[in-house]
Amino acid sequence: MGLLGDAKKAVALVRKAAHSRTAHLAVRHLAHAQGPLPRQHFRIAVYFADGDVNMYQMRQWYAPLRELAERWPVVVMARNATGAQALLEDGQLPVAFVPQVGKIEQFLDTQPIRIVLYVNQNTRNFQMFRYGERWHVFINHGESDKMYMTTNQIKAYDFALIAGQAARDRLERTLWDVDLDEKAIEIGRPQADHYSGETPFAHDDRTVVLYAPTWEGDRPAAHYGSVATHGEALVARLLADPRYRVIYRPHPRSGVVDAEFGHANRRIVHAIAAANRADPEARHVYDDGPELGWQLAAADAAIVDISAMVYDRLAVGKPLLVTRPADPAAQVDDGGYLGACEWLTADAAADVIPEIERVLGDPETTGRLAHWSQRYFGDTAPGAPTARFRAAIEHLMDRWDAWSARSSE
Repeated sequence: MGLLGDAKKAVALVRKAAHSRTAHLAVRHLAHAQGPLPRQHFRIAVYFADGDVNMYQMRQWYAPLRELAERWPVVVMARNATGAQALLEDGQLPVAFVPQVGKIEQFLDTQPIRIVLYVNQNTRNFQMFRYGERWHVFINHGESDKMYMTTNQIKAYDFALIAGQAARDRLERTLWDVDLDEKAIEIGRPQADHYSGETPFAHDDRTVVLYAPTWEGDRPAAHYGSVATHGEALVARLLADPRYRVIYRPHPRSGVVDAEFGHANRRIVHAIAAANRADPEARHVYDDGPELGWQLAAADAAIVDISAMVYDRLAVGKPLLVTRPADPAAQVDDGGYLGACEWLTADAAADVIPEIERVLGDPETTGRLAHWSQRYFGDTAPGAPTARFRAAIEHLMDRWDAWSARSSE
């Protein structure tokens, strides 16, 4: 087994190296097509050190950042070749490929970057923190009650843009000796102002159920994924009932750590395809596209794991069930919405329809959703989150001016 394992690792490393070389060549070609970036132009940089597997973290921010760029030019600083390739292919924002620290310094020498935004906690973020005279701001890639949301790493940033009061309460419960009144700025969920994408089916009398599980997690405390424990059973039950239409949107990292999650994911995809062949009018959807929004708006009910999808759905204010992790070691913060949500256990997944009917027909559930939506996101009226995002950036720009003036005295 040892030799076989070593051989598999060696093959994986060779494939990874070949993939990286191919991506470097593609980035060179795409950067040439993009053309040279204007000098002394960009005021805001989004720092992205990940590869293409985590592009979902960037894509959800495209629309708010494009709007922001109408006033303060925005560029993405990409460290990884596969991530840079995906960013350039998307063509949503200007991209600077800066794989080495020297390249970062060369780029910063030509651009008056005042604010650096971070969508995740990649350890290479610390290579960017070394550069002062600019604000380093954590914006995250979603709101949730995962343990990830209360990491002590947030102290490394000058500021954090958070969703609302629930996020502030969560951080106050967990972090020691941090001035959140100074560091944390509430902006709601600006992505909700830009939900996009065309619904790939005509609306009819079927009840539409979105099932959007997260990945398996890389440690027991983060074992929130339900694909292998709940997913196959609940999807099979819904596919068998002609009153329902399924939208299945799995996490792009499904199966990265645990191969069984990958196998279960593929079995669900195959089951959806088979159901559509048997009944073309069903129009069940396997969704792996880059756009997020139409799924949340189109679904009458949603089934999601403990992840940012809980809160994306909560911002819509429509019925949802949250899968209860099967692993007892998974950490569940029940101090917020998870202490009041509608749980779906693995045992109940095979008979999921009564659970869906309950949340669709219970007025108390709607009332609880309205309460928690306000607590997590504040004002969710159209345009309100975007206005708060712009106001937060303007506040940081004003503070940059003040500190710059003080430094030059």
